Amino acid sequence: MRRSFAVFCLAAFTVTLAAQSPAGSQAKVKPAAQQAPQLAAPQAPGVVKDLPVRKVVLYKNGVGYFEHAGTVTGNQRVAIDFTSPQLNDVLQSLTVLDEGGGRVAGVNYNSTTPLAEQLKSLSLGMTDDPNSTELFLALRGQRVEVTGAAGGPITGRLLSIESRNEKMGEADTSINKYYLTLVATTGAVRVIELTPALSVRPLDANLQGQLDRYLELLSTTHANGLRHLTLDALGVDQRELRVSYISEVPVWKSTYRIVFPRTPNGSATMQGWAVVDNTVGADWENVQLSLVAGAPQSFIQPLSQPIYTRRVEIPIATESELTPQTHEAAENRNFAALAALGLGVSAGLPERAKKQKSQTVSADALTVQTDSNVVSTLVSNEEISNIATENRNFADLARTGHGVGGGYIVRASDAYKEGDVTTNAFDDFFEYALTQPVTIHKNESAMVPILQQELPAEHVSIWSEKEPTPLRAVWLENKSKLTLDSGNFSIFESGEFAGEGLLDPIHPGERRLLSYAADQAVRVKVTDNSTLRTLHHVQISKGVIVETYMNVDSKTYSAINSSDGTRDVLIEHPRRTNGWELDGDLKPAESTPSLYRFRLPVPAHSTEKLEVRERGPEHTVVHLNGDDQETVYLLDLVKRVPDALDKLKPVIDAQSALADLERRIKESKQTEETASADEARDRENLTALKGNDAAKRFVEELNRAEDLLQSTRKQTADLELQKKAAVEKLNEMISQISFDWDVKAK
Repeated sequence: MRRSFAVFCLAAFTVTLAAQSPAGSQAKVKPAAQQAPQLAAPQAPGVVKDLPVRKVVLYKNGVGYFEHAGTVTGNQRVAIDFTSPQLNDVLQSLTVLDEGGGRVAGVNYNSTTPLAEQLKSLSLGMTDDPNSTELFLALRGQRVEVTGAAGGPITGRLLSIESRNEKMGEADTSINKYYLTLVATTGAVRVIELTPALSVRPLDANLQGQLDRYLELLSTTHANGLRHLTLDALGVDQRELRVSYISEVPVWKSTYRIVFPRTPNGSATMQGWAVVDNTVGADWENVQLSLVAGAPQSFIQPLSQPIYTRRVEIPIATESELTPQTHEAAENRNFAALAALGLGVSAGLPERAKKQKSQTVSADALTVQTDSNVVSTLVSNEEISNIATENRNFADLARTGHGVGGGYIVRASDAYKEGDVTTNAFDDFFEYALTQPVTIHKNESAMVPILQQELPAEHVSIWSEKEPTPLRAVWLENKSKLTLDSGNFSIFESGEFAGEGLLDPIHPGERRLLSYAADQAVRVKVTDNSTLRTLHHVQISKGVIVETYMNVDSKTYSAINSSDGTRDVLIEHPRRTNGWELDGDLKPAESTPSLYRFRLPVPAHSTEKLEVRERGPEHTVVHLNGDDQETVYLLDLVKRVPDALDKLKPVIDAQSALADLERRIKESKQTEETASADEARDRENLTALKGNDAAKRFVEELNRAEDLLQSTRKQTADLELQKKAAVEKLNEMISQISFDWDVKAK
């Protein structure tokens, strides 16, 4: 609302925009005389030539590696287009290699000065997000003409603008109204309400020009056109030029199809696709496309933004004489002196990545054709596998002009047959590389095939106590040499859609459960849950009693199948650590760090049960202390372990005696409290009856109460001393007990 009102006010000034070139136009090329000396055959740079994209590597962290390549002849200027959001990443990672012995004289691009800095050149003092008040404040003191007010046009100088909160009728609601204060040419002061019908026009031509320029600057900030990167390649003859950089791009996505045949054969066709979006400023014409499932560290620095630092402001000296100063002597030579002596700072070199072995499995055919934004594919059911190649790290690849993710990629001509999909495994990442060129125009998207192969797959129903509703799932084993990236999948059975879900990365040789629908024909519940607890070991040392029990837990699951066919039900049972293990001959079909999965075949319209028994230790730790009463616990322990009676009987007797002392102390304190209350009451009565004959009786009672209070306090203090001695003796006794009992020894 604030912005719209400001726009209305600007329109009220009847400002006319001047037709000027947008800020940030393409930078001019430096004359040849200002460039560095050229190579053997000096000649002026030729016509600007586009350098097409030849390789694209997309990552899961939202960045992409781009490589442009082409031939240049002699002194040649080449251009690359990209969007403004790409500029920071390009400046941060740009690498240019002239492979024919030439060199790059310079790299230019069209830049813009920040809007805030451009506005400083205007005298209006307005920000890039003005409101109406800020606009009229910029015009204070200026000569303006106001039309649309009562009484006809008014000419004068604008004094101020103010808002007033006024009530509307008899209701409690109120609105803000704006008023201009104008000093007319005649000297009269007029206050005029600012309404849509009011028009304010500045009479100063210079001010009108300032407003024109201000509006132009605001409009140019919305222009997000292409950036043009121009490189001057200097050299002789024809040679190869490579330019590479990283840039922010949309994250590529994985999606899979799992198709079961109409006649079950224990396998399913796994088809994988990658969804790729081209939102950069150039078309991808026959590019080598690689997709990396990994997220290398990447960040953005505003290198394309002109940055102005704040300089220190030094006041001008006004005194005629300077005060003498002293300066400390230097202790060490400064940095410049050290540099002159060759004592610089060393920098570490990047560590080379480890080499990995290579494997290749060919496929029959794979063709990728692009029409508009549609990619069609024909993939055989033969295995599409990966070719793991030697990997080099980012610094090495930048120096050689190859992609970040791929190292050396096997081309179609190098493979056994056309249509190979290669994959490189390096660090924690893995890469899909299509050896057939792909074409995706800018602002278009495509689905690129990465896998089609028959994999072992079987239907199961999975149940756990955390998810009481059984789920229909596929137990899929990745027999391919390709790591399946995380993504979504769809299941097709008997030619129809059966459900969909999500999968985490599945490496070659791994088997994974993929749930896709609720199984309404299966019900599972726990019908029995019991625990057998047996004491196996008791150890007493330095006042610490450790009881070790061997527990046998039993849980029975009951699965009901209401369908017309047999269901393989996978029951997920929590897996405990710290010495727990399965009891008996029961073996899980699969184990995870936190679960056992037991397979339970359930015939049609029947019920099957599964008993899971586990055996594991349980420890109970008790700390004996003379200040704590553990008599009940110790009596129970000697009943369960009679051999401990000889060691624990002195402690039990000492704790019983200590309990008796605590009882006597409690009684003595209660007597003390009663005597203290009687003494206070007798003293109050004696004070009230002072000078009366009846006061003599209260004097005698007060004396008796004081005598009882003193004797009780002494008795309590004696008992406290006895308790302290008993606790010390008991603690010494406890620290000397040593006992070790095991049921196996019995």
